[in-house]
Amino acid sequence: MHSNKQTPVKYYVGIDVGSASVRAALVDGFGTVVAHADEPIQIWEPQPDHYEQSSADIWAACCSVTKKVVCGVDASQIRGVGFDATCSLVVVDKQFQPLAVNREGQNYRNVIMWMDHRAVSQVERINATQHRVLSYVGGVMSVEMQPPKLLWIKENLQESCWEKTGYFFDLPDFLSWKATGVTARSLCTVVCKWTYTPDGGWDDSFWKMIGLEDLVKDKYEKIGNHVLSPGESIGKGLTPEAAKDLGLPEGIAVAASLIDAHAGGLGVIGADVEGHNLPCENQPITSRVAMICGTSSCHMGVSETPIFVPGVWGPYFSAMVPGLWLNEGGQSATGKLIDHVIRDHVAFPELQSKAAASAHSIYTYLNSHLDLIKKSLPVGFLTVDLHVWPDFHGNRSPLTDLTLKGMVVGLTLSRGLDELALIYLATIQAIALGTRHILETMQAAGHRINTLFLCGGLSKNPLFVQMHADITGKPVVLSKEVESVLVGAAILGACASGDFASIQ
Repeated sequence: MHSNKQTPVKYYVGIDVGSASVRAALVDGFGTVVAHADEPIQIWEPQPDHYEQSSADIWAACCSVTKKVVCGVDASQIRGVGFDATCSLVVVDKQFQPLAVNREGQNYRNVIMWMDHRAVSQVERINATQHRVLSYVGGVMSVEMQPPKLLWIKENLQESCWEKTGYFFDLPDFLSWKATGVTARSLCTVVCKWTYTPDGGWDDSFWKMIGLEDLVKDKYEKIGNHVLSPGESIGKGLTPEAAKDLGLPEGIAVAASLIDAHAGGLGVIGADVEGHNLPCENQPITSRVAMICGTSSCHMGVSETPIFVPGVWGPYFSAMVPGLWLNEGGQSATGKLIDHVIRDHVAFPELQSKAAASAHSIYTYLNSHLDLIKKSLPVGFLTVDLHVWPDFHGNRSPLTDLTLKGMVVGLTLSRGLDELALIYLATIQAIALGTRHILETMQAAGHRINTLFLCGGLSKNPLFVQMHADITGKPVVLSKEVESVLVGAAILGACASGDFASIQ
């Protein structure tokens, strides 16, 4: 690829564990994705609102995709590796073996997924304490965070799991432990999902108040008492065993990790927009919101000073961009909701066969179908009589009400493809209106936002992007490099390698 006169290119590996798949990318020093691969991972749903995974299954997929992207590359050119993952809870015993998080006692199912809502009564009791740490999560803790899940385990699986646990890991930290053998935690995970504060660390009174005083007694050994900034190098890099598993050189730098949405934010929020005549040109990074749209959506805004936004997580210091405060809004089901609405419709089989015949995805086919039926007005006006309330899985921000349900108003007796296309459009509009609600709440609290930066699977859907621009009234910027989450993970590896002085 290169003549002898050129300096060999340096590469960084980004590994991203999403809800349903693991992806890896080989990224060069300019942030270009040179190769990427993905592989599905298994989800178990033993009962409604219980979602579980296997850490062994996830690690095997990490190894498989990493080997694919580095195949044929000179190992000496690979300088660092970074992980990001969903903020799911991984439970292992004192020998680091998986422990069942279910009543069936199936040890390989040792991960409670981020979107698991089993700990509803636990989170209600935690929120009733009104403890001061809750002011850093928008005033109300989410059922998707870790303390309610820990309390659920203690109350429901005391003997089989709680008493045998050696370590509770956030999934991104489990991956960096697997790679290095070091149990250090990322500031991102412990601050965003576990109530750690950068100035005070763990607050003993909170854990005692909610009935988890056992964690305080062991000096927080189980949940982490060694915390590193995202991008900081961990231990001595890849262990011989992990290097063999991943197909990477032993000892290369491994970075303290990020939650997947935060990696996406890191991958887009610092983008250079010079020469595109955008309102954010020559404006500080604090005027941007990075929106990571996948199974769920996250809205990341940074500020120089802490801004407390009711119903929006944060302010979190240095949780995404070191030195800046982060607020994180979110919608619990976006990609999952669109999928649900389409697949449950009676006309779905017809859509599938027509999309297959036209060699397009079902979304591309629906978008073109909407264009066909829109007549003279813009496509958005098709749903003048059809409205969706999108909180099918509760509302994360800014209403913070997980008991909310979804609603559709304006249904008719039509059962064809037109009707399916309209409900698809109305669902996308409802999601965009939810984003607008989050942005308006952030702005009312003191954020100055003028541009949206989108990444993730849904940002590849032009209708989704257009509705967000129309409904929020803000320009939307898409990255040339579509795999922004993987770029964010690779940025961590590049920082850990020492080739760059900082994340910035």
